[in-house]
Amino acid sequence: MFKEKSVVYTSGTFDMFHINHLKMINYARNLGDVLIVGVSTDELVESYKNKPAIPFTERIQIVESLKSPDIVIPQHTLDHTEIVKKLHIDAFVVGDDWYGKYDYLQDLGVDVFYFPYGNGVSTSSLKKTIYETYTSHLKEERNSKPQKIKE
Repeated sequence: MFKEKSVVYTSGTFDMFHINHLKMINYARNLGDVLIVGVSTDELVESYKNKPAIPFTERIQIVESLKSPDIVIPQHTLDHTEIVKKLHIDAFVVGDDWYGKYDYLQDLGVDVFYFPYGNGVSTSSLKKTIYETYTSHLKEERNSKPQKIKE
């Protein structure tokens, strides 16, 4: 189906979708002709970290609504060997927080790119900021005196 086309695959949780997610997907888009994006299922994410804040059905719809991906699929495993073989993937892109984890794909003829998130926004930092803001508001509420209602 994709003869003479280069196929790029990128994947992620894409929880609390933010600008670095978009940058990585757009970077992947520019590496080839066909872009396939895998969105990790809730079960997969919970196998290695906390449950996503946004459910899988909503996360995949968000990614599907983007103009960059040609195909969006569920991702059920962190081992990409089968997906690479089935979909004839030429290049794989993942955030640099996974650096080295997918080097094994090079043995299958796949170019592996670790996208540098750098400093700035991440889902973890967003969750931390939300939590800190929420707890700060709770403390303020507890320390404030109720106002009298004018009669």
